[in-house]
Amino acid sequence: MGLFHGVRILATVIMAFGIALSGAAAGDLPQAGQDAPDVSLPSQDGSTVSLKDFRGKWVVLYFYPKDNTPGCTIEAHNFQRDLSKYEEKNAVIVGVSVDSADSHKDFCTKQSLTFKLLADTDKKVVAEYGSLRDSGVAARNTFLIDPKGKIVKVWTAVKPSEHSEEVLAALSELQKN
Repeated sequence: MGLFHGVRILATVIMAFGIALSGAAAGDLPQAGQDAPDVSLPSQDGSTVSLKDFRGKWVVLYFYPKDNTPGCTIEAHNFQRDLSKYEEKNAVIVGVSVDSADSHKDFCTKQSLTFKLLADTDKKVVAEYGSLRDSGVAARNTFLIDPKGKIVKVWTAVKPSEHSEEVLAALSELQKN
């Protein structure tokens, strides 16, 4: 009975610690109103891309788990499908995962993607944006950044099939103001 009681206490402490850590991780997520942390990473074409390169444009900075997986492919296809609508709104799409630039190049070729995918193999930017999962891949989070470099909207745990439409609706609403 003593061992069982000790295990229950230990399990409770571990669970409480896990909840505290998950809360802390969520707290690390940059929020609307903050300056967007700078991003400077290699893209699928070998060039280095920085957020500051897009000053004067809206930026849809989206984090995704893995190239060539079903949900990530759906999300990327929908952003590609809607790319002309984003361009009309002076917006660019930039995807980030922990996959390599070569993996991104393959993904873009297979899926006919023309927007930038950035390789964060060191996981620094993914972590800086509070989007690093315990499994070591990026969480499916998106940050809408205004032309001055401020975060104006944050989505977490997005649904790939409807996300592009959500972002376009938010962008339209923000541009009305």
